[in-house]
Amino acid sequence: MDLILENPDYAYFLRGANAFEGRVNDRRLTRSFLVAPDRLVEDWPVRDAGTMTPADLEPALALDPEAILLGSGAGQVFPPPEVMAACLQRGIGLEVMTNAAVARTYTVMASEQRRVVAAFILPG
Repeated sequence: MDLILENPDYAYFLRGANAFEGRVNDRRLTRSFLVAPDRLVEDWPVRDAGTMTPADLEPALALDPEAILLGSGAGQVFPPPEVMAACLQRGIGLEVMTNAAVARTYTVMASEQRRVVAAFILPG
């Protein structure tokens, strides 16, 4: 079997994430953050999906996504219904998963050149 190194053709490559950190390109991030193929937003102020407000999504929505993947930490925690509704009203999908699942899904969607934003909630 041949193994070929394939570098992504976008600026911000998500190498992985767990409940405590994320790795984007060569950076280790320990605070909540947003990543899109062409943007990285560090220090996103959200610390708990269960207490999110629609205003918390504004930085992600400003990146003009077709889908937002919300990583709620080690477990799946859904935001309040009004947060989900804020995306639905704009025709934007909002999927809630663990951070590790978001990392895997984001990598696939970004490689397909989709307009995706991954939002990771970290305790730091």
